[in-house]
Amino acid sequence: MKIKCPKSNLAAVQDTMDVLKGRWKIAIIAALCYDKMRFSDLQKEIEGVSAKMLSSELKDLEINQLVKRTVLSTQPISVEYELTEYGWTLKKIIEHLAEWGIRHRKQITGKVLEY
Repeated sequence: MKIKCPKSNLAAVQDTMDVLKGRWKIAIIAALCYDKMRFSDLQKEIEGVSAKMLSSELKDLEINQLVKRTVLSTQPISVEYELTEYGWTLKKIIEHLAEWGIRHRKQITGKVLEY
């Protein structure tokens, strides 16, 4: 007899995907797992993301209480982002995704990407 995935699990996965969907959100969270960052530093860290898209994704992450935005009193004014306490609950998931990605790349290409 086959065991089916409980509908509650499927719904929970869908909820998670709704929060983290998009090309950039997981990369933003991954970058912030190590330290808070200014907007410009985040944009440099995440290759290919436009300022407009980064701003939009950060707003979504703020709405979902995963990221906190702080306006710094510098000249010119800069903005810093960091994971909230709730956002930090994703760190292990990000680490597991990274480990899986490394294994997957090796499985498919036979190589480990080096930076």
